[in-house]
Amino acid sequence: MIKHVSVIGDGGWGTTLAIHLLKNGCPVTLWSPFPKYAKILKKTRKNKKFLPGVTIPKKIKITDCLKTAIEESDLIVLAIPSQYIKNILKKIKKFNSSTKSFLSVVKGIDTASLKRMSEIIHDELGASIKLAVLSGPTIANEVANGIPSAAVVASRNRKLTKTIQKTFNSPTFRIYTNSDIIGVEVAGSIKNIIAIACGVCDGLGFGTNTKSAIVTRGLAEMTRLGKTLGSKTKTFSGLSGLGDLATTCFSPQSRNRYVGEQLAKGKNIKQITASMQMVAEGISTVKAVYHLGKKYHLAMPITSEVFHIIYKRKNPSKAVKDLMARKTKSE
Repeated sequence: MIKHVSVIGDGGWGTTLAIHLLKNGCPVTLWSPFPKYAKILKKTRKNKKFLPGVTIPKKIKITDCLKTAIEESDLIVLAIPSQYIKNILKKIKKFNSSTKSFLSVVKGIDTASLKRMSEIIHDELGASIKLAVLSGPTIANEVANGIPSAAVVASRNRKLTKTIQKTFNSPTFRIYTNSDIIGVEVAGSIKNIIAIACGVCDGLGFGTNTKSAIVTRGLAEMTRLGKTLGSKTKTFSGLSGLGDLATTCFSPQSRNRYVGEQLAKGKNIKQITASMQMVAEGISTVKAVYHLGKKYHLAMPITSEVFHIIYKRKNPSKAVKDLMARKTKSE
């Protein structure tokens, strides 16, 4: 059984998981990378930046000391943006981390190495560490407010998945298990790219037909890349695939959908990110997935158009026209 959990990252999802675990009767520490913000969280018990309207219970220990967070827990939940994970892992490695179990809730693919987050974690902390990943259609404030939700935990270590399932499962948060880490991570990463494309459709004033077509063909791209990387096809019809894809593409709270909507309205990516408190993972992930598609000679048309809109300043209307004008084919 898990005796103590430390959540590394004070974003909306990290804070939500800390609150949820405490409700499940598990002692929790929440680590913030920002000393000043950690003091604000301790004093106000409100995470106004990342999870407004939700109170952080006093029983949750809040710290900016990474050493304390790592050494006092037997399960470490990694809940930081993918761009910063290498730097944090290098610090974690110093603090007797080899005996700990790790759960990654990070969604993204490294733009330099084109590696998934679990690969990065193993590279930094060692191949022998116990590691699982958690993903699914989980809007943070809905889970924090007890709205019925579900997710999947994946690992090659069956004992670890069962332990995490038991630790996280509750009457309002149902946890399934899976052994397909590759599929769960690929799905959780690519869905953010497709959500940006759906946001573009929203920003251009298109309807449900357009958006549903993007979601469906986006699922095909997701499955195509995942299968090439060694995942199971059925994973993409599950919670981490179709489930998370639908939520991220249709929810008005989706950060990645918002990015696409603003791109369609004529803003550039620097203007959009400057106005956001939280990270939209699809912005960096699309660069990695675009190059993965090129590496494996895969047809990734939606990914390609999103990449060109963000990084080559392609006109969003032209991108949609080019998608529609592609050579016809069987489904």
